[in-house]
Amino acid sequence: MSSSKRVQFRAPEQLIEQADVLATAEDRDRTDVLIDALRAYLRESTEKEDVKRDIANAYYEGVIDYPHVKAILGPKEAANLRLLKGQLEDDTLAEEIADL
Repeated sequence: MSSSKRVQFRAPEQLIEQADVLATAEDRDRTDVLIDALRAYLRESTEKEDVKRDIANAYYEGVIDYPHVKAILGPKEAANLRLLKGQLEDDTLAEEIADL
């Protein structure tokens, strides 16, 4: 079972009203509608190459760690980034690339 975390945020009134209308129409809770919307946004965003590049750069710079990269990009892409990061941190390889 997954854990939940309570969050509080401000959103445009019209956006919340739209979520409420959808929740009412589908006989669902507002929270469920917002969670589904957030999941869809994250799924769509992480399929974009520029977002993947931003995540990779943040990982290479130590801003985010491997478990977070794995959580958002999935195990295969995260493993590829970890391998590349290891190669980039290899001083010998870095020197060879710099000499090209």
